[in-house]
Amino acid sequence: MNYRHGYHAGNFADVVKHAVFCRVLTHLREKPAAFRVIDTHAGSGIYDLTGPEAAKTGEWRDGIGRLWQADLPADVGSLLAPYLKVVAACNRDATTLTRYPGSPALAQGLLRPHDRLIACEIEPQAAAALARILRGDARAKAIAIDGWTALKAYVPPKERRGVVLIDPPFEQPGEFSRLVQDVAAAHRKWATGIYLLWYPIKDLAEVTGFARKLSRLAIGKALRAELMVAPATMTEGLRGTGLIAINPPWRLHDELKRLLPALARLLSRGATKPWTLDWLAGADGT
Repeated sequence: MNYRHGYHAGNFADVVKHAVFCRVLTHLREKPAAFRVIDTHAGSGIYDLTGPEAAKTGEWRDGIGRLWQADLPADVGSLLAPYLKVVAACNRDATTLTRYPGSPALAQGLLRPHDRLIACEIEPQAAAALARILRGDARAKAIAIDGWTALKAYVPPKERRGVVLIDPPFEQPGEFSRLVQDVAAAHRKWATGIYLLWYPIKDLAEVTGFARKLSRLAIGKALRAELMVAPATMTEGLRGTGLIAINPPWRLHDELKRLLPALARLLSRGATKPWTLDWLAGADGT
């Protein structure tokens, strides 16, 4: 596996994924009982935006860079506050972005003393960096393991509350199909857990097929959120980003109705329909 997230850290897809992830964590914090975060493809934890990988692509400038400088409406700013607070804490000077926290660092920043994080990463350099970042925190554990294996091994957690974030690199053939199959298997073991599935939008037919297969599973509620940054005429590259939340917190739908249009205004670059929010199953879905 050659994927290195440092080239893409803080881009528009990260912003959407991490903003929603932090909303889920915020809702989990509202109840006193402990919860567990299982991050199946955790990456290296924190990314240097001044380093050679981020500098080569500059993708973060059209993602977290735009959001960081934005004058947000009060309600949207409130929804993004937990996410942006952790981003700020990751930087020595809160006015200048030099580092970006990946999902395990965001989760770590929102854990309470009795909550737990399992962060899984198989790529050796990223796994070593992740272990250094989480070392010394009794709430968090970095495990050098394949994310798909982790999904089978670590559900259900003993807390019986929590979220599983699944965001594979999608560089191997068949990962959309594998995501459907492995989530179905995990859901059979832990039907009440929250699952947050990230996917890239490149081939629309592939994404449509993935959503159709997922909607046919017996998974209760499944909420889909997508943000497109490129016009429909674009035929190559990353056109948009998608998330599916299985068993989403009950207020998440209404929050995303406010959050997605605001993020689309900041991040989209000419997409005809810049955002989508609908139910694949349950609620208004089938």
